[in-house]
Amino acid sequence: MTQLNNSGAANGKAKTTKSTFSRETSVAIQIESSSEVVWALLVNGPDYTRWNSTIVSFEGTIGERETIRLKSTLDPNRTFKLKVRAVKPEASMQWESGAAPFFKGVRTYQLDTLADGSVVFTMTEKMGGLMFPMAAGQIPDFTASFEQFAADLKSEAEIIRKLK
Repeated sequence: MTQLNNSGAANGKAKTTKSTFSRETSVAIQIESSSEVVWALLVNGPDYTRWNSTIVSFEGTIGERETIRLKSTLDPNRTFKLKVRAVKPEASMQWESGAAPFFKGVRTYQLDTLADGSVVFTMTEKMGGLMFPMAAGQIPDFTASFEQFAADLKSEAEIIRKLK
């Protein structure tokens, strides 16, 4: 099922929900391109720095049980080491960091193809755990970064679609 933002539309606006022990940020955007094109962009990690203005560097291969390393514009001095936990081609994937129950983050990417052939892309990150309240103040707000990631993906996928 497509996850839509608080206005009920896939318009690229992020929404964040906070509680004492967790935080979840989600964005959804409709992309006028095929799931094949969008998926190819999402699983080609080394190409992220070309089209994705939120990623500073990327190392590794995006595949189930693989480890990837990336630097984000949110904290360009920190390398995030992430495990790719689940991959369902042209449908969804999950990346994970940390270790439950103390602190864990899970980012989910989802593609839903609409009747007209366009795609709704949804990205959600949930962070939480027993140590979350102590770290929450040091974790930056993901809203602008999520909106930019979605906009960059939409732009690149729609450019590729026009070239085909």
